[in-house]
Amino acid sequence: MIFYNGCEVMVKVRNRVKELRARDGLNQTELAALAKISRQTVSLIERSEYMPSLLIAARIALIFKEPIESVFVFEEGEL
Repeated sequence: MIFYNGCEVMVKVRNRVKELRARDGLNQTELAALAKISRQTVSLIERSEYMPSLLIAARIALIFKEPIESVFVFEEGEL
């Protein structure tokens, strides 16, 4: 949930972390070590149960050599 122009707005963000991790042949533990987060955090991000900070999202995007908006995608029509 975010606030936009003083209004509460529900926002759904899809992520491609699991897909990109598989593409690059990384397991959750390896990605976690590279991103300086726990394996449990990677798991929560992949299941969309945790929204990472901008810093963590940037680290993950850098690891995959993708723009942040390609890894973490706002669902169309939600904003």
